[in-house]
Amino acid sequence: MASRLWASRAASYLRISVFHRGFSSVVKDFKYADSHEWVKVEGNSATVGITDHAQDHLGDVVYVELPEVGVAVTQGGSFGAVESVKATSDINSPVSGKVVEVNEELNNSPGLVNASPYENGWIIKVEISKTDELKSLMDSDQYSKFCEEEDAKH
Repeated sequence: MASRLWASRAASYLRISVFHRGFSSVVKDFKYADSHEWVKVEGNSATVGITDHAQDHLGDVVYVELPEVGVAVTQGGSFGAVESVKATSDINSPVSGKVVEVNEELNNSPGLVNASPYENGWIIKVEISKTDELKSLMDSDQYSKFCEEEDAKH
């Protein structure tokens, strides 16, 4: 009887663990910061947003604070904030450079960050000033492992 109970608990745990990992997605060719921002690099241009993992933990996003076009951002520095029904979190830039575009759609539809974090929910576009900084970011496999380890702590 005790072994059945143990097996039941183990199976229950595994289902929860597998479900959670499967829920948050990553995009193979993007780079990731440990503060849960993603960056899509195209030449000297970078599109930045928050990851699926981050939006999942935040809950429904109700407001996104966007920077002004032309503002300088630095790697690891805050450039805005995301406000959700649960909390407000700073958004940090994974790269240094100049903001060349902001996603104005987020002013009217902040929920795009939840619905489409890697496509329609992007936040800023940056002209990269220090491409060597990209080496310090995680690839998709490293970021997935980072998220699993972080979630295991909670």
